[in-house]
Amino acid sequence: MKRKIAMIELRVSPSSTGSWTKQGYEAIYSGHDEIRQLDSFYTWLLNLIEAVPGRRLLDVACGVGVLPNKAAEIGLEAYGVDMSEEAMRTALGEGSAGFVIGNGESLPYPAGYFDYVTSIGSLEHYLDPFCGARELARVMVPHGRACILLPNLFSILGTVYNALKHGRTVGDNQPLQRYAALKDWQDLLEQGGFIVERVVKYERERPRSLRDLSWYLRHPKPLVRLLLTPFIPLNWASCFVYLCRKR
Repeated sequence: MKRKIAMIELRVSPSSTGSWTKQGYEAIYSGHDEIRQLDSFYTWLLNLIEAVPGRRLLDVACGVGVLPNKAAEIGLEAYGVDMSEEAMRTALGEGSAGFVIGNGESLPYPAGYFDYVTSIGSLEHYLDPFCGARELARVMVPHGRACILLPNLFSILGTVYNALKHGRTVGDNQPLQRYAALKDWQDLLEQGGFIVERVVKYERERPRSLRDLSWYLRHPKPLVRLLLTPFIPLNWASCFVYLCRKR
C-alpha cells in the first residue's frame, strides 16, 4: 500500500503541460541566472557515491553539466541529460562527458545501464516526481548507487526563517518547486523503486580549492551557513542527500 506524500507546491504557471517548464529553463540558461554550484559541491557528491573510474554515471537534469564533466575528469564514463538546449550547449563546451536533450520523466536510456545515477535538486521540479524517481531506478544496475538531493520543507535557515521574517514561502525562480519533509521524500523514492540506505544533510559544502575558499570569503552569508552546518539537526537541514540502492 502506497503512503500519501505530504508536500507543498509552488507554480509560476497554472498550465498542466510540460512546454512551460522547458520554456522557463531556456529563459534561465539563456540569461544570467545559471543554476550552478561551486566545484567543491560536485566533488563532495562524487565522494559520497564512492565513484570508481571506468564505471558509468548519469546525471539527470544536469543543467550546464558540471557534475558529469567532473566525473569524466576522474575517469568515469559520464553522461548528462537535461531538457534545456541552452544548458546543453554550455555543457558540451566545458568537458568530455556525453550529453543529450531529454526529459527526466522519460529517459532515453535502456534499463540497467548505469552504475551511478544522480539527481541533484531536480525531482522537486518535475511535473510528475514519482515518474522521475521510477526512471532513475529503471536505468540503474541492480547493485548501483543513486544520489538524490531534495529540499526540506522545514529548513531552519531557509523556509522556516523566511516564513518567520517575511511571512512567505521561499521560491527559487524555477517554473515549478516542491518542498517536503525527510520521511515524505523517502517515501516517494521508495515507492519509485529505491531503498534508502543513508541520508546526509546539506547546507553548504566545505571549500576544496583556494578558488572556492576565496568565494566564501567574498560571500559572508554562505560562509556563516557553512559554519553553522555542524549544529543543524538533520530534520532541519536545507536539503537532504539520499544515497540509495535499487529495490
